Amino acid sequence: MIDLRRLSVLRAVAHYGTVTAAAKALHLTPSAASQQIRLLGRDLGVALLEPNGRKVRLTGAALGLLSHADAIEARWRLAEAELHATDGEPSGILRIAGFATAMCRFLGPVTALMRERHPALTVRLRETETTRCFDLLLTGGIDLAVVEAIPGNPAAGDQRFEQQPLLDDPFDLLVPAEHPLAKRRCAHLEEVAGEPWIIGAEGDAWLAHVLAACSAAGFSPNVAHEACDASLVASLVDLGLGVALFPRLAQLPPDVDIRRVEVGGTAPSRRFLTCTRRGDREAPSVAAAIATLNEVIAR
Repeated sequence: MIDLRRLSVLRAVAHYGTVTAAAKALHLTPSAASQQIRLLGRDLGVALLEPNGRKVRLTGAALGLLSHADAIEARWRLAEAELHATDGEPSGILRIAGFATAMCRFLGPVTALMRERHPALTVRLRETETTRCFDLLLTGGIDLAVVEAIPGNPAAGDQRFEQQPLLDDPFDLLVPAEHPLAKRRCAHLEEVAGEPWIIGAEGDAWLAHVLAACSAAGFSPNVAHEACDASLVASLVDLGLGVALFPRLAQLPPDVDIRRVEVGGTAPSRRFLTCTRRGDREAPSVAAAIATLNEVIAR
């Protein structure tokens, strides 16, 4: 007999690489996490942990069990969601996470609509970065996430998650109001190749998009300043300190005199995805949230 709570600890160890890291993510002590895995092994009649120097590692039996764990988890979550639904009507608590733009543009309005339409359902929002969303999904901290497709995300075929495209958000060129391109509807990046640029800091997803777009246009940007906050980027552009590429859906402060100019040619864009644990997408509350999300975007 498999205890699904103990199985989730085993899956977390495989995901995070060590018992200590998995225990931290699950809010357990390392000894408690190890004990849960040992008890699972006892129930199954196999050893799931073995010594590895001063530490422990998963045995071959554990790795074999993990090859079935994702399917077991997915089926159970679907069954659980159906059991707690009332005639298919969403109920209970639905936890949704996303990064700032998704929260402002989509998830806030979605939550307001869900509250009106499904009074038996409580939706809780959590702002967090894309990489953290996958950890929270795995450990059961959230049920649905809107994430950005960035390097380092789990692969599209990862059996633990189900990822579906939501929309693409193009980047616009930000220039001061007095810039020669400010009155243009469209401009090519080559036209600002020699100007000072304001780009994101190292490790920021925005930076990767900007560098890739400039490279595709045949130049490396002359980096004058590094900033990630939308208000700061807008202020620097307003002061004439450089130009910038910025996502169209990202909100800029109203008190700056700058212009958004559409990028001609192959415009850079970022892709948003909806992500759930595999098996959760068909659950009434998750399915209702995704349908409402698509409705809000279509507007």
